[in-house]
Formats: sequence, structure tokens, C-alpha cells
Amino acid sequence: SDPGEWHVYSKSAMHTMRGTINGESYVVPNVPWISYFNDGEAFHGTYWHHNFGTPMSHGCINMTISDAHMMYNFTYIGMRVSVHY
Repeated sequence: SDPGEWHVYSKSAMHTMRGTINGESYVVPNVPWISYFNDGEAFHGTYWHHNFGTPMSHGCINMTISDAHMMYNFTYIGMRVSVHY
């Protein structure tokens, strides 16, 4: 995720995420518990790997499905998100 101050602008209980980053296209169906905060970056549940803590995403913050569900219930539209290293 890009470092900076952002705000949650959209939420979805489940969605197909797709896009192109650095010429690489991706389509990931049925991504659960999404809270978008920076032009497509988001907190969301991840069912396709269990390597949490290892960089593996296209800018999103991958979480276990139960943690993403908790975060989805916690976040609200307009909530500030601070990303730093």
C-alpha cells in the first residue's frame, strides 16, 4: 500500500477485484469483506494464500477472512487510514 493518509471511500461484502498493475492483469473472484481506501487499495479477506506478513498483493492489505470481516464491521465511510512503514 502507498504510504500516506487516506479515507475509506467504499465497502463491499464481496466483489471480484480486477485491474492491471505494471502491465500485469489480474482477476480475483469473490474477494470478501473489502474496505477501499486509496484508489483501489483496500483491506480485504484473502482465501488464495496464507503467507500473511510477506508482500504478495497489488497494493492491498491481505487479511485472514475472519480478520477482514472484523475490519469491515469496524470501518466506516470516511474513516481515516494511515499507512506508514
